[in-house]
Amino acid sequence: MTQETITGKAFVLGNDIDTDQIIPAGHLVYSLDDPEERKLYGQFALSGVPLANSGLPDGGFPFVQSGGLQSRFKIVVAGKNFGCGSSREHAPFALQMANVKAVVAPSYARIFYRNAVDGGFLLPLESETDLSKEVSTSDAVEIDMNLLQLNNLTTGKMYRLKPFGDIGAIVNAGGIFEYARKNGMVSRRVK
Repeated sequence: MTQETITGKAFVLGNDIDTDQIIPAGHLVYSLDDPEERKLYGQFALSGVPLANSGLPDGGFPFVQSGGLQSRFKIVVAGKNFGCGSSREHAPFALQMANVKAVVAPSYARIFYRNAVDGGFLLPLESETDLSKEVSTSDAVEIDMNLLQLNNLTTGKMYRLKPFGDIGAIVNAGGIFEYARKNGMVSRRVK
């Protein structure tokens, strides 16, 4: 199973964050097979979100600091329909490369949800309510997988999450194919 808790700073976004905002098309030129180029996906994660519309204080600040490859935010809290738009699997991959461990939203675009889980990139957790109106960017939060709740350590408030079934085990295994191999559902690769 996946780790029991995920703790870190929250980055809060609104509704309908699409895959072009998560990783703009202009940054899809980097090779996923080249270890050095892979890191650049993290550098440009969420770079398509207009800062003025991100709900961040004082016009906001970037998700990844200039020149950095990873974000200081480990948990994205968003409104409904996160990951809508095109079906690119680069979107959850970019968030993973930026060091995001989980996204919490009341609903997801189906293709983003499946890409996040099937690729083993990150946990797309569903909240019972829209937490983008309850949590602020930079709040310290903890996701407790056993209790199925998000604890806002900054405010002391707790919020329920929906049960997530086997997705934690799939993400922890490194994706759907690795999960199937580890559980004897498909034969192991021959080297």
